[in-house]
Amino acid sequence: MNEHHHVPVLLEEALQALQVKEDGVYVDATYGRGGHAREILKRLGDHGRLLVSDRDPQACEDAHRKLGADARVQIVRGSFSMLTRTLDGLGLAGNVNGILFDLGISSPQLNDPQRGFSFRTEGPLDMRMDTDIGESAADWLQRAEEEEIMRVIREYGEERFAQRIARAIVFERSVEPIRTTNRLAAIVARAVPTRERKKDPATRTFQAVRIHINRELEEIGEVLPQTLRLLAPGGRLTVISFHSLEDRMVKQFMRREAKGGELPPGLPVRQDYFRPRLKIIGKTIRAGEAELRRNPRARSAVLRVAERTAEDLHA
Repeated sequence: MNEHHHVPVLLEEALQALQVKEDGVYVDATYGRGGHAREILKRLGDHGRLLVSDRDPQACEDAHRKLGADARVQIVRGSFSMLTRTLDGLGLAGNVNGILFDLGISSPQLNDPQRGFSFRTEGPLDMRMDTDIGESAADWLQRAEEEEIMRVIREYGEERFAQRIARAIVFERSVEPIRTTNRLAAIVARAVPTRERKKDPATRTFQAVRIHINRELEEIGEVLPQTLRLLAPGGRLTVISFHSLEDRMVKQFMRREAKGGELPPGLPVRQDYFRPRLKIIGKTIRAGEAELRRNPRARSAVLRVAERTAEDLHA
């Protein structure tokens, strides 16, 4: 298997946010190639524990190769929505001191032409993070209705030419199935009448199709509420987002739980009866100039941090 270099984004900032304790329990729910996980391990003592998880089989192979011999590490392959079940099985639910999510696509996934994530290199149009389940991007584009394709590209890619692109895809697939990244990129380029500065016209469409194929926003929506049950009091939720839709979900979740929830009007219960389940820690964090020079991918990264409160309700 070819190795593709991966530079972890906001590494020091994420570690500082987690406040790693020597005997703590931590979860890296997006292992990737282990940049964050290895640094967490360096800060753990003999009694610390680290669960690393990823749904990408290549990432899990990498984790077993690099960390499998460490008794402090548990490696699990699975999606976000499985996190509670996994930690319940290990007896760790409610005892986790920190959970890290580094959302979106990793550099090894993007740089491997065989994965089909990039419009810059020729490869099969796959885009699945877990290559063993679900349908590929090519299969979905071949069967989906024009209206569905348009909706996905518009909502997940925030693409104003979504209708033109969807119409072009449906026409071109009737001539010949769209099976490669280069063909899809060419179809989009012909359909988009204007160009954004320093952005390939296929960027938004590829992003949208990938998010849809992998149910990325649905997975985030399912796992964020789970973290409330998994974190110990004082445990840190640390999330790095790269896309405005992801970041909006994280921001709204943290703000809602820091407020303590809202009651329907008319109920005979005071709002202050409920205590917040999260406390937002600091402001949003972005990469500094030095990191941006080393790693341009960090330019869209946003780090948000929240801490689990000790109690939810008044006694």
